[in-house]
Amino acid sequence: MNAVTVKDAKVYLSGREILHNINWEVERGERCFILGANGAGKTTLVRMLMGYAWPVYGARVEVLGKRFGTVNLQELRKHIAWVSPLMHQWLGDREWTGREMVLSGPDATIGLFREPTSEEERKAAALMESLRATHLMERTVATMSSGEQVKVLIARALMTNPELMILDEPSVYLDIAGREFLLHTIDELAASHPELTIIFITQRIEDILPAFSRGMILRQGNILSYGSRDEVLTEENLRAAFDLDIRLIKARNGRLWTVIE
Repeated sequence: MNAVTVKDAKVYLSGREILHNINWEVERGERCFILGANGAGKTTLVRMLMGYAWPVYGARVEVLGKRFGTVNLQELRKHIAWVSPLMHQWLGDREWTGREMVLSGPDATIGLFREPTSEEERKAAALMESLRATHLMERTVATMSSGEQVKVLIARALMTNPELMILDEPSVYLDIAGREFLLHTIDELAASHPELTIIFITQRIEDILPAFSRGMILRQGNILSYGSRDEVLTEENLRAAFDLDIRLIKARNGRLWTVIE
């Protein structure tokens, strides 16, 4: 059974067709990337997977074996971890600690508004330790770097034992050091949770770790390429996606870097 199945999906927003005839599948336990320039349709695709944007009649969308239109989306979302760097902007005026943010995961709130159970406390501590982030437990989120904040958000997401994790441009606000810090964390997460399906959304080719063995490129709401990593991440496809004369350089660790000629 697939983690994601999308058939013949068109999505309109404000009267404009944003996604065009999307056909896409992600297997359970797969690590899949979605690459595209600004305006390619990546955010709309995520909103559709979360049930916040609906395709026109005739489409088929299934997430974790549940077909949209026949499932309680609020219950389904409890099995999906959506990690976005924009979440830290919703903190409000209160100075939440890393511990409180992680413990808020089961309630789907931004911050903790009840007394957690001892079991939840143990699980939060274990998750932070597994992410090498124990030192962030009592730090306020506002004093953390963007990379540290995303680590806390990943731990928060894992509190619910998700079956699917969507990493929605998690490194978009990070500098080089912060990005590498975060990507190392994602690499460790993929290795330590083989059962977890992970979808990684980005506009940066160099962010796509070798762990992401399949993926697709979106361009202006269409799937430009979809398949294995080597089939998708070619100079021809990237030139078409970004309208630039791109040359690829492969590093020893398997990551791809771009040169504009």
